[in-house]
Amino acid sequence: MHAPPQLIAIVPAAGVGARAAPRQADTNHAATSRSVTPKQYRLLAGQPMLRRAVHALLQDARITRVVVAVTEGDPWAPEALQGMDRVDILPCGGATRADTVRNTLAALDLPDDAWALVHDAARPGLSAAILADLIDTCLNQAGGNPGETTGGLVAMRVADTIKSQDPDRAQPPRVAATVPRDHLWQAQTPQMFPAGLLRAALDTAVRQGTVVTDEASAMEALGYAPCLVPGSLKNFKLTWPEDFDLMERWIDDHA
Repeated sequence: MHAPPQLIAIVPAAGVGARAAPRQADTNHAATSRSVTPKQYRLLAGQPMLRRAVHALLQDARITRVVVAVTEGDPWAPEALQGMDRVDILPCGGATRADTVRNTLAALDLPDDAWALVHDAARPGLSAAILADLIDTCLNQAGGNPGETTGGLVAMRVADTIKSQDPDRAQPPRVAATVPRDHLWQAQTPQMFPAGLLRAALDTAVRQGTVVTDEASAMEALGYAPCLVPGSLKNFKLTWPEDFDLMERWIDDHA
């Protein structure tokens, strides 16, 4: 019997989340102090958002360890993640998300047949069921052999009507066309791929100067077609100040 494949989770946490900073109108001391704290360390119902995102990954015992990639000299991560088992902090953050994930893969030196599962620090609403669905889907491809599979990602079918903007008419923005949504999905995380393939995809993107905003797009650029695993609305990315209020209400309602 073959040993189960190694599965490492990576949480890029080197950004500052400027869009999530409190608005300028919020002049009280609490808002001012929050504005200098990277968003992944903002509190959600009493816990740092990063801690909640990492805890969501620890729900599945198949994940050997969770590696949180931070900026060199980050003073917040040790306290935010204190006491969590199977969690390592790695100071290898880069200028972009792709750089951070690439640096982490290089530092870990995982074998090609290991699995790398990447999750946003700003998605604390991941459920155990969706995480398990993604892992099951990826491991079940070609009998779980990473050499014969392309991995997958959590995503949501697009429900809203989508408009594209006319690039030549910016003020005010004007509609150029309505985009058919029948086959559109909105990417979420986690995204899970064989470590060797993901490393090659990110290396190629950097070498060619290709801008990739998630791991799946790097894989797609090499001609791979990752599987889509249905996500949920609760697994949204906290981006704007009001997103924190929404997630806190969600946490309070399900406490």
